[in-house]
Parts: sequence; C-alpha cells; structure tokens
Amino acid sequence: MAPPLSWRPSFFYPDKTLIPPPPPQPLTSPPHSTITNISSLSFPAPHLLPLRHPLTTPPSAINAASPPLPLSPHHLLLHHLALDDGEAAALLRNHPELESASPDALRRRLLALRSAEAPGLSPAKLSQLLAAADSELLPSFVAGVNLLKDHGIPREELVHVLNNVNAHKVFGEKPLRELEVMILYLKRYGWPELVIRRPSLLNLDLETQLVPRVEFLINLGRGDEPAAAFLIRKLPAILSYTADHFRSHLRFWQSVGLTDEELFKIALVYPNIFSIGIETKLRPRVELLRQCGLDAEGMFKFLIKAPLFLSLSFRENLAKKLAFLVKIGHRHRTRELASALGASTRTSCENMQRVVELFFRYGLSCADVLVMSKKHPQVLQYNHASLEKKMEFLVEGMEREIGELLMFPAFLGYNLDDRIKLRYEMKKDVRGKGMSLNKLLSVASDKFHLQKSTSEIGSNL
Repeated sequence: MAPPLSWRPSFFYPDKTLIPPPPPQPLTSPPHSTITNISSLSFPAPHLLPLRHPLTTPPSAINAASPPLPLSPHHLLLHHLALDDGEAAALLRNHPELESASPDALRRRLLALRSAEAPGLSPAKLSQLLAAADSELLPSFVAGVNLLKDHGIPREELVHVLNNVNAHKVFGEKPLRELEVMILYLKRYGWPELVIRRPSLLNLDLETQLVPRVEFLINLGRGDEPAAAFLIRKLPAILSYTADHFRSHLRFWQSVGLTDEELFKIALVYPNIFSIGIETKLRPRVELLRQCGLDAEGMFKFLIKAPLFLSLSFRENLAKKLAFLVKIGHRHRTRELASALGASTRTSCENMQRVVELFFRYGLSCADVLVMSKKHPQVLQYNHASLEKKMEFLVEGMEREIGELLMFPAFLGYNLDDRIKLRYEMKKDVRGKGMSLNKLLSVASDKFHLQKSTSEIGSNL
C-alpha cells in the first residue's frame, strides 16, 4: 500500500448533463395583458427614443465630498423608499428638480412606485424613476411590472430583474403591447428563467435585435428550433451578441473546414465558443492543432471533447501543461500530444503532477505513465485522491498487480463503489480473482446483469 498523502483534492467537476426543456406554456392572456388574440400576433418593430442616463455618481462618493444635507420634507419622503440619509441626499443633490417639486407631487410619485409592489429597488433605479422628465414613465413602469408578474416572473426575482434593465427603454420608450409581444416570443425559448438569468435581454429591440440573433442560431442548426432553444437556455447571454458577430465567427470556422452543423454541435456543448476572440485565441489554437496533425474532422472531434482548449489562457495554463506532457515523454506535434492536452483542459497542473507522483509511488515508471496516457488520455485528468483509492483496492482488495493498469488504464475511470467493487463482488466467486478487468467493467450494465442471471440459472440446474 502506498503511504498516505498529506494533501486533499481541491477540484470538483460538476455534472454537465444538460437539463431538458420545460413543457410549453399555454399562451393565455393574463390579467394585465394588452393582447386579446395571441394566435394572431405579428411582431412589429418598436420605435426607440434616445436613452436617458440615470444617476452615475456613487452616493458614497458624494457623502465623502460634502457634509450631509439637513432633513427636508423631500428628504423624509424618500425614507419611505428605504433610502438612507446618504442615498437620499445624493439623489436630491444630483436631481435638484426633485427638491423644487412640491411635496405632493413627490408623494404621488412615491405612491406610484409603492403600488408596483417591488421593494428593494436600487438607489440608482429609484433615481432614474423619480427624476424622470417623462411624466408617463412611472405609470408605464407600474403597468410593466404588473405585466411581468402576470407572465410568471416570481416576486422574489422581480427586483433583480428591474434593477438590471433600462427602465426608460423597457417601460418608457416601448409601448406595453410591444413588451408583451416580446414576452410571448421569449416563452418559446425559456421564459421566465431566460430573463431572470439575463434581465438585459428586455432592453433589446424585438425585430431588429432579438429575432435576427435567434434566427441565426436556428439556421445554424439547420432549422432545429428546439435545439436552438436548448442552446439559448444553456447560456442566455449568447443573445447579447449581434447577428454580425455570429456571422464573423461562422466565416472563420468555415475557413477552417467545419460545417455549420459541426459548429452548432460544438456550441451546444460549449456556447461560449462565440465569446472567444478570433485573432487573439481561435486562430492560434487552430494552428496548434494543425501542427499536431489534425484536419477539420479531427478538430471537430477534438473540440467536442475539449472545447475549453479554445478559451484557456495559453501562458498561464496550456503552455505549462504542454511542458509537463512533453516532460513525461509525449513528442511535439503529434496527435497523442493533442489528445493528452485536450484531456488536461479539465484539470489543473497541480492535479496532473500529483497523479504522476502517485503512479511513481506505486512503482510505475515515466514510460508506464506515457503508455497509459496514450492509451487513455483522460488518465491524467482524474482526481488524484480518487485514483489512490482505486489503486489501493486493485492491489489489496482484488490482489492484482499494479502493472495491469498498463493494459487497461480505463479501470481508473470507473466509479469505485458503484462499478468496480459491486461487479467484483458479484463475479469473483464465479470467475475467480484473475478475471479480466476489461470484461468485468466495460460490459454494458444490462448485458452484465443478463450474464449474471444466466450464470445463476446454470448453477442451479
């Protein structure tokens, strides 16, 4: 048995299983809806007015630069919105028109805000609403908030959404009907979770911004709208990129030799592929893969398994792992090196070092590690503490030689309790302790249990 280690695992890789889409929601008109015949909807382009800018000076900076204002009736009224003295003073200093407004006028605005039942709005958002020159903004804001609630935004998430949208753009410049048309459109792609995770999507214009971006993703997937919806739900921020941005990335990958469908499949695994700079990262990474002998088909297979290769820092991450892989025996510009590098993107340099040290402690050589890495590249990405338990069970529990890992390094990738121990205990009395590790573990579960049932029937005859 190897001596105990003094370290503990520091990395955990969450399950990346994708969540299936939610069931479709019935398109019914809620209480505050402006639409009576949803099935006849078209999507007219909203007219956008110039943006107004909210308070930009932090209240803390204003307080630090000047003494606090004496409490005034306006100041006291602002306390009803849960603003502290500093925040109220900042609002009045930056918007003197509030100070000159009559207390009754300010009180009416406060009552309108309170009627929206959205406590917890940020001081910046309150400033934007209270200081708005447009007298229609507050009533539109209240009506819009009611519409969001009617269409399923939970109350506990409402303030988060409101604090992260442009109130003038969403509630002031957009007619309420257009806001509801956008909501109904987004229900095809994951409303309300989509907007809860990315509130700024409500700032977009439906016809000129949102629809072209969604349609690009649908067309990229050869018209597969459910798959495009799945991609959007996985990363709502993907809709922050313009259709022109998407097209520039598509042209790059087409020049590499990938098809539209292949790019879409990579995006389903790693939606952030569209956020990576073409010249700063994509082009150098593609060139590195070419130097390792990968053609377009090889790159597609590589990127489906290791998409993080495209976005990790070369200097701080990939270069160190390349040096480590070469040090244990991998040769430059080979497919084996590319495969090992792809597997290494899911772990840290520290974990790789500890895995190799563990192999050495069990008597394996650098050449042995290289053999396992070529045969099963993932062997260096497994958690070192988990590997030690499996190797200990192999040697002590199963009474096998550590060298058997050279023939079947995939042994280290199976779950210790649910696969290795369970199957070993079920088969050791039938096949003996010298059974093939490959046959023991690689057989599919349904076939394995069928074999077990057949052997039990035979033993009872």
